[in-house]
Amino acid sequence: MMMRRSRKEEEDELLRERIIGGGNLSKIRGKHGLTTPEIQSLRAVCDTLIPSLSYYYYSKQHQQEDRDDEVAVLKDFLASSGAHFPIPEEVGELLMKRSSIIEGRWIVRLVLMMLGTRIGTLFLSGSLCFTNSTNSNSSKWGGLLFLNNNINTFSAMSAQKREKVVQKWLKHKYFTPLRLAFLYLKVVTLHTFFSRVDENGENPTWKAIGYKVHKSKKEEVTIIRPLDKATVQTIYENDTTFLNALSQKGLNDVVLHQNIYNIRCDVLVLGSGCGGGVAAALLAQSGQRVIVLEKGNYFAPSDFSSLEGPSSDHMYEYGVTFGTLDGTVAIMAGTAVGGGSLINCRSGRKNKCLGVMARSVGDGVKRMIRIEAKVTILACGALYTPPLMINSGLKNKNIGRNLHLHPVLMAWGYFPESNSEFTGKNYEGGIITSVHKVFGSDGDDGGGSHNNVKAIIETPALGPGAFASIGPWISGADLKNKMIKYSRTAHFITIIRDRGSGVVKKEGRLSYELDDGDRANMTVGLRRALRILVAAGAVEVGTHRSDGQRLKCEGISESELEEFLDSVYAAKGPMSMEEKWTNYGSAHQLGSCRMGINEKQGAVDENGQSWEAEGLFVCDASVLPSAIGVNPMITIQSTAYCLSKKIAQSLTRTKTDL
Repeated sequence: MMMRRSRKEEEDELLRERIIGGGNLSKIRGKHGLTTPEIQSLRAVCDTLIPSLSYYYYSKQHQQEDRDDEVAVLKDFLASSGAHFPIPEEVGELLMKRSSIIEGRWIVRLVLMMLGTRIGTLFLSGSLCFTNSTNSNSSKWGGLLFLNNNINTFSAMSAQKREKVVQKWLKHKYFTPLRLAFLYLKVVTLHTFFSRVDENGENPTWKAIGYKVHKSKKEEVTIIRPLDKATVQTIYENDTTFLNALSQKGLNDVVLHQNIYNIRCDVLVLGSGCGGGVAAALLAQSGQRVIVLEKGNYFAPSDFSSLEGPSSDHMYEYGVTFGTLDGTVAIMAGTAVGGGSLINCRSGRKNKCLGVMARSVGDGVKRMIRIEAKVTILACGALYTPPLMINSGLKNKNIGRNLHLHPVLMAWGYFPESNSEFTGKNYEGGIITSVHKVFGSDGDDGGGSHNNVKAIIETPALGPGAFASIGPWISGADLKNKMIKYSRTAHFITIIRDRGSGVVKKEGRLSYELDDGDRANMTVGLRRALRILVAAGAVEVGTHRSDGQRLKCEGISESELEEFLDSVYAAKGPMSMEEKWTNYGSAHQLGSCRMGINEKQGAVDENGQSWEAEGLFVCDASVLPSAIGVNPMITIQSTAYCLSKKIAQSLTRTKTDL
């Protein structure tokens, strides 16, 4: 058997071209498409978010004594800046090339363009951009010239003034697009800075913040992954090798006709997640010839590196730049099937879905691929199944509506090693080790005895990139102090069963709105999470509201705690005209192609089949008619099992009839 490199080694080779100290760094330059003034403005923004600070200033503020070895590490960390190459270049590339929201890119670029000019900086910064006061005795035109000469562009302003400008943006209630631009810049800059790695898999900030990736020793062994014998990955093939690769996997009857690969099967499944994976397995077991199309790469457990930055790029859609159009909810969604449109799906059940036309996401296989199937199953997930159906000509009004997100807000607590019975670091151990249901009646904070669940509290694991980017930014010094406490800061997520819903009609573009009841339940969950953290001995607790809401717990009275909790609420998003706002998260998306008893009530029938095209089924989270009150994975798998069992029985009857 031929020795093959592990997928991680192949991914690492590609990764080295994008990391500091490895590969060809010149390839990074120019990928973002920003002009020189725009990249100068971006560099200044990155430096404002993550400024270089002196150790003397930090130690004076926090009045602590460190060992000599700790001092050296802290000095290096505090001196580091977001302006250092290639952070701004990578941030620019992520924002301009990978962001799912076109409007977000436009807003960010407009802000950067304006900050690169004196007049634009004056508009966005006010009097903070002045070098000196204007001379009131000067003539009209001379005064204008004097004024212009005393206006600095954003990159020419002092660090202190730039920080004040950004702090003003945070609180601006009326020019909310500026807050949205700040949110995009903050998330991408902080995530990139704290999660990127060099060719050795290291980040220079990790030692100072107490983070360490446990690396397993590489062994030169032959790696056979569970699905290798049945998988063809087009990113590693070209038009010459593709047919041979298919033949080796058992597809010997592929025909190349009119520059199109023609493949036939009994069942075609688009997507290999909780729904698609179950459907493919059950139908294959029933004797059907099944092909699964998946846009994402194949990762076995042995391939995972535990590196947050590269993993985010490969495992999530749009990396860390995916969210609702108004920036209220950040979306974590695994990669889904794309690059195809259904054939002969127009209107009316009399039409039959014949299969798909697909294009490889890699550059090697350039020819189109036509796959004809008796049954086509969409399992692209709640964010991608509806756009695929709509692009294929289906018109049912329920397609893309009723989207639920299980929105999440977080509370945090700091447990210093010197003042806590808990050992270890926040990223060690299991991912979700505890789940707490918050029961209560309307108007309380979860302490009632009514059997209705207001919220669920869980304990997530956060890498340093996620930790830095999801929290509020108050100042550069506050950020670095927060990151120094990273390894001993615990987070709770508060999840609700949302009654509000959203719409997703096009790929990567979704709108969503929580209703008042959702926010009330989220508030109950947040307050309970904070109570738990205080009771557990946290010396400081807080939320992720834009003002950095927090409470120092040492020596506080019960009344002071209650006063603080009364001020905690689920705020609206960055585009709301409120001074204090927040950013929600979502890792569960469901309901956007729901079942119904007729085509007025749902996008598919009780068997998961489209009302408009025979042979077209949906087997993923999008068929669920409402948000559910638990993690949806098992529910999705169970639903897919029931639906695919019916499909298998139908196909068996068809063969018997023939």
